[in-house]
Amino acid sequence: MSGVLRVGNASGFYGDRSTAWREMLDDGELDVLTGDYLAELTMLILGRDRLRDPDLGYAKTFLRQLEGCLGTALDRGVRIVTNAGGLHPAGLAAAIGALADRLGLAVRVGHVEGDALPRPDALTANAYLGAFGIAACLDAGADVVVTGRVTDASLTVGPAIARFGWRPDDLDALAGATVAGHLIECGAQVTGGNFSFFTELPDGGRRPGFPIAEIHPDGSSVLTKHPGTGGAVTVETVTAQLLYEVGGPDYLGPDVVTRLDTVRLHQDGPDRVRVGGVRGTPPPATLKVGVNNLGGFRNAMTFVLCGLDIPAKAALVRGQVEAAVGADGLEFTLARTDHVDAVDTETASALLHVHLRDGDRVRAGRAFSAAAVELALASYPGCTLTTLPGDATPYGVFTADAVPQVDVPHVAVLPDGTRLPIPPPPQTAPQTTPDATPQAETRPVPAPAGPAAPVDPAPATGPTRRGPLGELVGARSGDKGGDANLGVWARTDATWGWLREWLTVARLAELLPETAALTVERYELPHLRAVNFVIRGLLGPGVAASTRFDPQAKALGELLRSRIVDLPAALTPGPPAADRPGAAAGPGAAAGEGDG
Repeated sequence: MSGVLRVGNASGFYGDRSTAWREMLDDGELDVLTGDYLAELTMLILGRDRLRDPDLGYAKTFLRQLEGCLGTALDRGVRIVTNAGGLHPAGLAAAIGALADRLGLAVRVGHVEGDALPRPDALTANAYLGAFGIAACLDAGADVVVTGRVTDASLTVGPAIARFGWRPDDLDALAGATVAGHLIECGAQVTGGNFSFFTELPDGGRRPGFPIAEIHPDGSSVLTKHPGTGGAVTVETVTAQLLYEVGGPDYLGPDVVTRLDTVRLHQDGPDRVRVGGVRGTPPPATLKVGVNNLGGFRNAMTFVLCGLDIPAKAALVRGQVEAAVGADGLEFTLARTDHVDAVDTETASALLHVHLRDGDRVRAGRAFSAAAVELALASYPGCTLTTLPGDATPYGVFTADAVPQVDVPHVAVLPDGTRLPIPPPPQTAPQTTPDATPQAETRPVPAPAGPAAPVDPAPATGPTRRGPLGELVGARSGDKGGDANLGVWARTDATWGWLREWLTVARLAELLPETAALTVERYELPHLRAVNFVIRGLLGPGVAASTRFDPQAKALGELLRSRIVDLPAALTPGPPAADRPGAAAGPGAAAGEGDG
């Protein structure tokens, strides 16, 4: 089928802007509206919900959002696709049917099953399914499709398969739609949310609109948003999201391996970025499996250390807490937020965070927090804490596994109740690990035949000036289990020539010392003028168990940008004026990064 498929997104996570569903339906034309609710941490939350009540396990907020806009979607012919089914897609599908009956609406609901795997030793174990089950439900006339754990991009790829009739061997088209899906699945993050240069956005980043992907029959797309909504869609906002939570050039998926080093971005007018040139190769023979287990119990207390002798005060607390509860499982982090010769208590104070993780709920609970409070009159001068004693809370540990695609019973349950098995891809490529990247510092991988890479500019030389790295580059970072990714892009060709030579793994270790002892992989994406780092083990046992101040590494990129370094004096901050948000041409256009 020909034409353009307009796919919008109204949710990037469980807890996103509750009014976005209504806004997306009311503010412009759409064919499909998607909602992503599942993160690794969310699956743990839903798993705990289902332990309490087997009828739960799905995103309950989605039902409340749908109640106010299901009738509008049906009237306008907008089909809804969401992974809000979580651990119980059949339960959510039934709840939607009951909601429609109560509202007096006739709705056809399909859902996708098979991702949940029998792992008696795990709280949850779910394979990341592909998009063809979603497409089958839409082909059967579903108005709403509910899934469990599919890849985030599948919410977009499935409707494109249904519209254009793609087959499993249409790899380039599937890869192009995968990029579109990856770009919109985090909601407003591609329209200016969490953007390094938010001060340049037309509205200062106050309320970015949610994104739309206009997908074409060949898999290429245009990223945009409804007219009049906040934020912006530029080559740089799209680049930032493209670098989010990715590894090497091979972006593994259950239906296709998408070559990120073939993606071309081009400003196609105000708030329109064309995405093209994407190439795909056969998917791996295995599916990634996300496994959540309860790891034990955790608690934390924070001491305020004011004035002089901060290290000695911290050492005293450490010795006292260890003597009271034992050293096992304790972690002490001293945040030197204090300033010399400060004029008020807050700016004169450092924070000592004390964390305890233990399999014994009693030891990690009041036994720990009460022991900390008992030091209030028996420790360092000025002793005070920011919290009252409290009980321990359970935490989860996320790990990634892999299973053969042929062993996973991917099933589309059509609106009439028919159960349609979805076969695995007919052609797969060998893959030895569930991750998208090998253990290597840098991997120069030749791209498939296609448009030529841009000419590499010469690195900048000459005098330097001291300044924050973020004057010249943007960054976006995030988490994948216990690993973090950190993508850094240059704003101009000249800066890219300098950045690719200057920002090595060794340099990263100097700027971010916590990465020095870890395995770090570095990948170049010349068409995006970007380098991406995968930092293995930075987040320990994962988000739910991490005691880092920034447990999801969301701020890691901004930390890097804040470091004062020697910048080439010849390089000016920011892109040319014509490339700023809202202009007709973007940095990608200036760099010669067309569709090819």
